Amino acid sequence: MKAWVYAYAHRKRKKRDFRRLWIARINAAARQNGTSYSRLMHGLKNAKVALDRKILSDLAITDAGTFTQIVHAAGASK
Repeated sequence: MKAWVYAYAHRKRKKRDFRRLWIARINAAARQNGTSYSRLMHGLKNAKVALDRKILSDLAITDAGTFTQIVHAAGASK
């Protein structure tokens, strides 16, 4: 019975853990491009760019050039 409780709780915890990982990766890549995570996300919202954190994290790791273009698009929307 206790294993079921832990399994349920950890399924919920896994979602939080992945979100924290994605945010850390985006923040690291954003800082390499001269901005912070919060400014990047605010700029993306203002520019009406609808990319979730999972996709942004993947772009930051696999395609730095595209991520840099996204950062510039977010910065230009000020």
